[in-house]
Amino acid sequence: MTAMDISIQHSFLPQTDPEASLAFYRDVLGFEVLNDVGYGDMRWITVAPKGQGGPSIVLAPPAADPGITEEEKTTIAEMMAKGTYATVVLSTSDLDGTFDRIQATGAEVIQEPIDQPYGVRDCAFRDPAGNHVRINQA
Repeated sequence: MTAMDISIQHSFLPQTDPEASLAFYRDVLGFEVLNDVGYGDMRWITVAPKGQGGPSIVLAPPAADPGITEEEKTTIAEMMAKGTYATVVLSTSDLDGTFDRIQATGAEVIQEPIDQPYGVRDCAFRDPAGNHVRINQA
């Protein structure tokens, strides 16, 4: 059997405040905006590390799917508020320097840089929507 040629194009993270999310991913993390699409009062903002182009993250309204019930919307909102709805794992060659620069912006720290027992050195923040943003030492 021949191996399939599949790659990651986009991953979606919910956002509840497009401007705050844009400020975090663009201004704090240094990502570039690849696309910014509005529909009514909703926005989908596609970002990626500068010069990378992809894979990218689409910052999307959390309940834009018409098939989501009001009860599900409430559950999503509650999970986002607790920071348990979505996670993204990024990597950097300078974890301590990256941590210091992000922390200096006032971003909410979940975990300072630490050597994990499973062999990874990492730290973690919450983005403006409550998403768990974990950064590994590359």
